[in-house]
Amino acid sequence: MSASLPAVSRLAQPAEAGVGTLSSRVSLPRRHSLHEAMWGWALIAPALIFLVVLFFLPVIGVFVIAFSDWQFGASSLSFVGLANFREVIFDEGFRASLINTVVYAVMVVPGTVLAGLLIALLIESSHSCRALYRAVHFLPFMATATAMAISWEALLHPTIGLINHSLAALGLPVANWLRDETTALPVLAVIGIWQNLGYAMVLFMAGLKSIPLDLYDAAEVDGADHWLDRLRTVTIPMLGPVSMFVVIVVALRAFETFDTIQILTQGGPGHSSEMLLYTIYRESFEYLRAGYGAAVAIVFLAIVVALTLLQVGRMDKRVHYQ
Repeated sequence: MSASLPAVSRLAQPAEAGVGTLSSRVSLPRRHSLHEAMWGWALIAPALIFLVVLFFLPVIGVFVIAFSDWQFGASSLSFVGLANFREVIFDEGFRASLINTVVYAVMVVPGTVLAGLLIALLIESSHSCRALYRAVHFLPFMATATAMAISWEALLHPTIGLINHSLAALGLPVANWLRDETTALPVLAVIGIWQNLGYAMVLFMAGLKSIPLDLYDAAEVDGADHWLDRLRTVTIPMLGPVSMFVVIVVALRAFETFDTIQILTQGGPGHSSEMLLYTIYRESFEYLRAGYGAAVAIVFLAIVVALTLLQVGRMDKRVHYQ
């Protein structure tokens, strides 16, 4: 009996050694994955800090200020509940700027999409100077808003502007484009289309290059001999995802228009060209009504998010994905 005990112990040792080896093999990947996770968090920590400091904390601050009567320079504040939001709802100035913003977007978005698609088709159909045409049309998007606005201000000057001189030479009536209530907002819309045209053009050109040529051959076999038939049956349906992206981006840029208003019209004459983002700036930094300006900003954000979701929901049902 005593002789068999060493044999039993020897038989048990490999099993115990195997268990220890297995546990070490299990714990090693765990330590390795923990080490990788720590390195991952360390690498993204600067971006997270910037995101929290530059985005989340300001958003939280805006929400807090929107429910208070705080003004810039004040050492204290008191919470007023929904008073600022009630003032926003019944404020005629806010309604006027909201209407101006919607009208501006209605002019800019279709104009930019149609013009961008047309220019992209023309450039793709040409056989020379494509790079030059792309650069010329994309230049307004790359230019700074200040330089662009100053250039347009010189062109639209009522007495020395090139546009009025050209109209007068053709015998057409001239106008003070930026100081007339009937023309200020449409002129800003034309500038907005001109500024976003290159961006839409580049995206549509990328979409055109991704369309398989076999589809055009198949359409021609099916009887689509005219270029309009191929455009209607092949090009436009296949550009659905690109078109949806262009519409959403241009609409967001239209709602965020501020630079051209600040430089060219300052929201005037009257409030004919004032839009929501300029209203937020004016109420917060000119009138120093930070609480009311923050409430307008929250309402503006809610409107933009709602319109974006509505656009995505409606257009996504009509988009053909390859």
